[in-house]
Amino acid sequence: MSAPTVVERMAALERFTAATARRLPGSDLAPATSLIGRAGERLALSQLHTVVALAGATGTGKSSIFNALAGVTLSQTGVRRPTTGEAHACVWGADHAEPLLDWLGVTRRHFRDGGEPDLSGLVLLDLPDFDSVQVAHRAEADRLLSVVDLIVWVLHPQKYADRVQHADYLTRFHRHRDITVVALNAVDLLSAADAEECVSDLHRLLAADGLGDLAVLPTSTVGPPGLDPLVKAIRQAVFARQAAVRRLEADLADVTAALAPTVAPAPPKAALDADATRTLTGALAGAAGVPVVTAAVEKAYVHRARKATGWPLLRWIRRTRADPLERLHLGDHRATVPAATSLSPAGPAAQAGVAKALREAADRAGAALPAPWQDAMLAAVRAHRDDLPDALDRAVASTDLGVARKRWWWRVVGLLQWLFTAVALVGLLWLGVRLAMEALALPPLRTPKVDGWLPMPTALLAGGLLAGLLLAILVRPVVRIAAGARRRRAAKRLRDSIAGVVKDLVETPATAVLTDYATARTALRDAGAPLPSR
Repeated sequence: MSAPTVVERMAALERFTAATARRLPGSDLAPATSLIGRAGERLALSQLHTVVALAGATGTGKSSIFNALAGVTLSQTGVRRPTTGEAHACVWGADHAEPLLDWLGVTRRHFRDGGEPDLSGLVLLDLPDFDSVQVAHRAEADRLLSVVDLIVWVLHPQKYADRVQHADYLTRFHRHRDITVVALNAVDLLSAADAEECVSDLHRLLAADGLGDLAVLPTSTVGPPGLDPLVKAIRQAVFARQAAVRRLEADLADVTAALAPTVAPAPPKAALDADATRTLTGALAGAAGVPVVTAAVEKAYVHRARKATGWPLLRWIRRTRADPLERLHLGDHRATVPAATSLSPAGPAAQAGVAKALREAADRAGAALPAPWQDAMLAAVRAHRDDLPDALDRAVASTDLGVARKRWWWRVVGLLQWLFTAVALVGLLWLGVRLAMEALALPPLRTPKVDGWLPMPTALLAGGLLAGLLLAILVRPVVRIAAGARRRRAAKRLRDSIAGVVKDLVETPATAVLTDYATARTALRDAGAPLPSR
């Protein structure tokens, strides 16, 4: 399988920035975003030209080298600061380089149409001195160093070990060794032994800069060995026409290496584990008033059961009492749009419990992630915090609490109560008729007796009343047991509804963060970052 091209790697880096745009600070993504834009612009411009920059401190002779290669004095030379304050360009060949120079922002231009066909396509820049006392000069040098295709660092025997050029520049470009040339200029000032010692010491410094495998090219504009070694290196780069691509590859290596720590660990498998979900569901259940609702379910069950199974002649007393669930506007789970309940808002303690549970859930979900993603996870988990009260209220209102339908055994007990009541009424009516006939001095009705001593009307009245009372006493504990079971079932259903809110408003946003993280990690690995697959 062939290695991905720089265009494919840039596309992967663009996928990384898309996945992390809402998750990572803009300052972390700025180098990647800038590189993507710069790469697209550079590749869209002339690929027939190779932009070579001569970079160095004041007095290193880079402007002398530039003038010698250009064949005409274009850039001011000297050892006093500042010398080169504005970039100069010399272009070899007939191909139009104006759009490229416009993009580079170089206005001082010279074109060489004839001679040295093997350098055709070379755009040679003499950069401002990077140690200039003028801040604008240093800024211009830094700007061009970030976009040129090949960098020639021009060093001088007297200042090749300068800390600024090594610490601030050569070290910073250690990943750009494929587009880096080091020229030790003015070696004509040294004896052969001194020159050899100077080159050896420079190799040591370059190794400390991360550029230990680079060759050092001795050069001079006034004597041996001349500029031939440098011209040869430039000619090879121009002929290959790969410097622009290699520059982008080096920039990619820089950017991806800097971003690698942001997606280094493998992503966790799930956003919220079972413990975190259970803890968060419990906290939200308390805030949603689930304990109040379940208590009301138990009371409502008792209320409705007694209203259905109590003594019919006294049921009107139960009807005058408010239903515990109806007071909370609960119970009608079949409504298309559940009405808002009349539960009290969560108190400070419940709100604090929810905040703590959200924080703990975010901490657990992002524990294995780098710091910026932990912040993104916390923001995602808290994103719908203000929507939770209404969502919880709707979840409670739409939950089938299991008390809307009358139980079958209520009907049986109710029929028995009506039967016993009817028996008592028959006995009462019978007694009333006997009393009326006695009062009217009419012949008494013949009244059968139970066991030979208890008149039947009295037996019916007393039996009906006692049977109804006994049935009510026997049913009471059954109602209590059934109400407790209904309360526990309602609690489970409510927790399931609350778990749905947790999934929609907490787990789904948290999972989106992990999805973006996994996408970003894969994309950055495709862009060239040294990341393991898992």
